[in-house]
Amino acid sequence: MKRTKIVDALASKEIGKLINIKGWVRTKRENKNVAFLAVNDGSTIHNIQVVVDVPNFDEETLKLATTGAGISITGTLVSSMGKGQNVEVQANEIEIYGTADPNSYPLQKKGHSLEFLRSIAHLRPRTNTFGAVFRIRHAMAYAIHKYFNDRGFYYLHTPIITASDAEGAGAMFQVTTLPLDNLPKTETGAINYTEDFFGKMTSLTVSGQLEGELGAMALSEIYTFGPTFRAENSNTPRHLAEFWMIEPEMAFYDINDNMDLAENFLKFCVNYALDNCMDDLKFLNDMFDKELIERLQFVISNNFKRLTYTEAVEILEKADKKWEFPVSWGVDLQAEHERYLVEEHFKTPVVLIDYPKEIKAFYMKSNDDGKTVRAMDVLFPRIGEIIGGSQREEDYDKLVARMHEVGIEPEEMWWYLDTRRFGSAPHSGFGLGFERLLLFVTGMGNIRDVIPFPRTPMNVEF
Repeated sequence: MKRTKIVDALASKEIGKLINIKGWVRTKRENKNVAFLAVNDGSTIHNIQVVVDVPNFDEETLKLATTGAGISITGTLVSSMGKGQNVEVQANEIEIYGTADPNSYPLQKKGHSLEFLRSIAHLRPRTNTFGAVFRIRHAMAYAIHKYFNDRGFYYLHTPIITASDAEGAGAMFQVTTLPLDNLPKTETGAINYTEDFFGKMTSLTVSGQLEGELGAMALSEIYTFGPTFRAENSNTPRHLAEFWMIEPEMAFYDINDNMDLAENFLKFCVNYALDNCMDDLKFLNDMFDKELIERLQFVISNNFKRLTYTEAVEILEKADKKWEFPVSWGVDLQAEHERYLVEEHFKTPVVLIDYPKEIKAFYMKSNDDGKTVRAMDVLFPRIGEIIGGSQREEDYDKLVARMHEVGIEPEEMWWYLDTRRFGSAPHSGFGLGFERLLLFVTGMGNIRDVIPFPRTPMNVEF
């Protein structure tokens, strides 16, 4: 008999129909006459109750149907008399696929801490919490592709192995085939990368942006969505060594077009979650963050406030707040500043533009004042910065001059400069950290809890 997913069985109106479900036992209650199995297959936050008439089944089979066991059940879909469910399954046949020893299966009890569950990342998707988070993660990935596809963007696969650091964004993981116990050296004692696989030093990418710009200058509107890597030794709730980035790049977009796209894109993703993930969101709202759904609705129902960095600094300097990090013009704003603007001052998502050029990347377009660039940061409640982007500098001479200012050799990025030599055009783009978005949408407090297998310092086991 063909399997029926539990999400479909729970929604079925075909009372009296013989069905087959497969899944894992979440809980088991029994007496000498009847047993109740709560079974879940990952298709929904909700379990389906299976009613077993004990005298009709082999004692050994029922003994093995413990919490965590993988099972197949064929039975009749019947109306349920229990609370919180419309239907249940009256079991006719039970097959045990895989047992789970009650003495060693680590998910026997409820109420495990998130920290403990991180230590068993290979099993934590079986919990309600992580089942919900990872279903939402899937839905958000689909929403992102749908959004850009429906608007004529092309999905561009940018390289994971690169010889360039997109913006001096931090330490990078090196990629090499050289023997680490006997590295070839030059006459000066430096590592001789000419003997390496690519003939030069290469690393895992921190961003697909620069290559994305190359695609945009031919296809007009592209987006990347792939893994990125930073070798920062940061054990914080906001840092991962491996994470996913969404980076659209658009020819003929100025900074205002860029802001419009970012706001529309974020609202679409949040609205998609509300429309398609409500059962999981309600669970996370009830269990972890009582304001989650309200905060998601807040984002889609408010226009984002747009102001300059200079205006923001003036507001922060006048605020009746004691800052951990002092505020003055020219400093990079911290999460406490960003959240104040969003949560207390404007009470709406905020887009900041026109940052000092000294604290932003070399490729951002200079403003006429010579002090600021057309940068753009989108700030969200609880998260702070969720998107960073800019209008890119399309003028060859200005871009080369800026490279010299920050110590980048133009000759090393000749391929990037070619897009300014040949048919340059105004263009813009931004980057959204996928896990940052998921922190906001799920209400989870630690970025390690929104990615299936977090890569952090000293943690690569799973």
